Amino acid sequence: MSANRLIYLPLGGAGEIGMNAYVYGYGPAGKERLILVDLGVAFPDMDTSPGVDLILPDVSWLADKLDRLEAIFITHAHEDHIGALAPLWPRLQKKVYARRFTATIGKLKFDEAGLPLDQIVTVGARPDTVEVGPFKVQFVPVSHSIPESSALVIDTPAGRIFHSADFKIDHDPVVGEAWDDARFAEIVKERPVKAMTCDSTNVFSTHEGRSESTLGPALTDLIRSCTGMVVATTFGSNVARLKTLAEAARAANRTVCVLGRSMKRMLSASEEAAVLSAFPKTVSPEEALEVPRRNLMLLATGSQGERRAASAQLSRGKYLGIEMKEGDTFLFSSKTIPGNERDVLRVWNALSEKGVQVIDDQGGKYHVSGHANRPDLEHVHRLILPDMLIPMHGEHRHLAEHARIATESGIAAAVARNGTMLDLSGDVPEVAEYVETGRLYLDGTAIIGALDGVVRDRIRMALNGLVTVTLIVDETNSAMGEPWVETMGLPTKGRGERPLAETMEADLDEVVGRLGRKILADDAKLEEELRKVVRQVAMEEIGKKPEVTVVISRLVAE
Repeated sequence: MSANRLIYLPLGGAGEIGMNAYVYGYGPAGKERLILVDLGVAFPDMDTSPGVDLILPDVSWLADKLDRLEAIFITHAHEDHIGALAPLWPRLQKKVYARRFTATIGKLKFDEAGLPLDQIVTVGARPDTVEVGPFKVQFVPVSHSIPESSALVIDTPAGRIFHSADFKIDHDPVVGEAWDDARFAEIVKERPVKAMTCDSTNVFSTHEGRSESTLGPALTDLIRSCTGMVVATTFGSNVARLKTLAEAARAANRTVCVLGRSMKRMLSASEEAAVLSAFPKTVSPEEALEVPRRNLMLLATGSQGERRAASAQLSRGKYLGIEMKEGDTFLFSSKTIPGNERDVLRVWNALSEKGVQVIDDQGGKYHVSGHANRPDLEHVHRLILPDMLIPMHGEHRHLAEHARIATESGIAAAVARNGTMLDLSGDVPEVAEYVETGRLYLDGTAIIGALDGVVRDRIRMALNGLVTVTLIVDETNSAMGEPWVETMGLPTKGRGERPLAETMEADLDEVVGRLGRKILADDAKLEEELRKVVRQVAMEEIGKKPEVTVVISRLVAE
């Protein structure tokens, strides 16, 4: 029998920001018992994934080993950690363990998807322990930008793993649990940590992180100085920021109105899970219309420029009867996630055209990150004192820099991108094997593979346009009438102002007239000939090679 080994395998979140999914295993090589930590999403963009709703990690490797998968653990309720749980759970169908607030969000998602709510189990913080297979797992409170975030202590026969999840050092986080060094010193004293898998998001930020509680005075001063209506946007899940903004508004003698379903749902779940109390009273959008603009503050979804969110709709016109006007102020109390800059600027410019003053986080004056900066990461390294460190949650440059810092301080480290399985059994992490990983797309209600060609075809149509050719062939394999053409996403006229479709139809008719019945009887060869003609004409007339769909209708003798 093979010797037991302890393995770590990221399926998402290592080499990218988002789509977190991490596998741990213990047992004989190739027969390890497994757990999955987090199951999150990434968000699409029009350049690489047009029309897609969400990007999910490909869990095919796990789905092929369901008899070995023990359970799923969710560290916190950010979408990049929990967003893929409902879409992908039917493929895994294992118990999900999470703390109360995260479980509340998870059950809302399961309820919407028609999934069994009893499969999500609410767990208390350490010392409460979940025992599954060879694993003993504890949820350790950490501060982050969402309530009840947790690191995981994962005990195995081969040693203790500390999975940091997302965290920051904040001793006064406004909402949620404060960071406590003693909590982690106790973990190390109880049992040394063999391996630490650690958040790398802010490894390039060289200053110490700031507390959420430091934002209140600056926000109050800003809101008090505004003469018109004030709208602030932030991440809907950042309940502490919502409370900070609402309290600043109240201190500035303003009534608060919350706009956006996701933000309202987070506030409701926070109250249900008893992690939020004393949130300032809010009014409905209908009631807000009766409040003088100088006394009104809106909290709106859409900090990343999402087109359907409240902020984007306010920038384009009215939202629930509320309209921004010249003299109003709009605040981005958030950081723009890389890749979302264009969408955010679109909202910013639209508001600017209305005469609205737009203010961003101004170097941290109105926003603080939910992730640990480099000095905080180094502090946690010294606190946990792991035998080895595996950077996670970051692009490759983040992982490499984090590994370098650990190595320079005497901690063995390795960079493991998605699909890299590490053996953590020895004194240093070693690559055990590489497994095939990728991404799935949630497209409407369907889940499609990245290699299925759907998104690729969508991009090609967007870039090149589409031509549909229809030809009717009778039972004797003779063309009936002329082929006809429909174009989409192409100019209507070519060189010399000739109608493009008519030019294509004329050339197609000429070619069909020369084709023998042998080719007319063969759909594949006939499609190839017609497609070649269309692309040749398009190249000559407009300098493009469009995507071509050929429809051949055959009449059958009765």
